[in-house]
Amino acid sequence: MLKHTLTLAALALSTAALGQAVRGTDVNVTSGGRAYKSYLAAPASATPKPAVILLHSFRGLEQGYRDLVDQMAAAGYVTLALGWQTFEQEPSDATVKTLVEDGLKYLGTRRDVNINAVGLTGFCAGGRYTMLLLPQIKAFKAGVAWYGFPDQGGTAAKPQAPTALIGQLTAPMLILHGTRDQPSPIASIYSYAGKLDAANKPFKLSVYQGEPHSFLLREGRIADTFASRDARREMLGYFGEYLR
Repeated sequence: MLKHTLTLAALALSTAALGQAVRGTDVNVTSGGRAYKSYLAAPASATPKPAVILLHSFRGLEQGYRDLVDQMAAAGYVTLALGWQTFEQEPSDATVKTLVEDGLKYLGTRRDVNINAVGLTGFCAGGRYTMLLLPQIKAFKAGVAWYGFPDQGGTAAKPQAPTALIGQLTAPMLILHGTRDQPSPIASIYSYAGKLDAANKPFKLSVYQGEPHSFLLREGRIADTFASRDARREMLGYFGEYLR
C-alpha cells in the first residue's frame, strides 16, 4: 500500500494519541424548527477544548461514524456528528448549511467547548459539504474533506460547486482521497488541488493508492486497513495543528 502526499503550504502535523475509551450519546440539534437526530461524544474534562462537527456520508450515520466520533473524543475533541439526513435523504445545500450553523450554536452552549477552535470534517457527500461550507462559514478554523465532490453543483438544490468558492476559502483544508475512487475520480481532486494552489490557499492532499470511495468504512464499520488507520491519524494531526 502506497500513500502519496502533496503539501502546498507549511503545514506541520502533530499526531494525536488516543486516550481512554469514550462513549457518546444521541442528541437532538434543532434547526429550522425540526430536531435532527445526531450523535455527540466529549472528553470527561469540563475544561474548554477544541471541537469538530462531522458530516456523515450519503449512507447515513452508520455505526462506523459513531465509533469515529468516540475515537475523536478520546483524542481530546468534543465531536458532534450531525444527522443531516434525518428528514430528507438529499436535503438542499441551504438546509445543510443552516443545520451546520445551528450545530455550531449548539456547541457554543457547552462549557467544555472552545468555540474559537472548531473544525469541520465530512465523508462522501459530507466531504463535498466540507469543501462547500468551509469557505462560507468562517467560524471553522480548519477542515478535513474525505473523498468529496469538488465539481458537484449546478442544480436547484445544489446551486454551487465547491470549486466556485475557492476564492472565499481562508481556513486550511486537508483532502483525503483514493486513486480508485469511481464516484469521485481522482482526476477531479487533482484539478481541485491545482486550483487551490493557483489561488494560494493553504491545503494538504493525501492520496491513497488503490483505495476506492468510502475507504474509511467497510460494511458500515471502521475498516482495519492501512488507509483507514493512516487517514484517521492524518485528520487528528491536522486538527491538532490548527484547532488551538
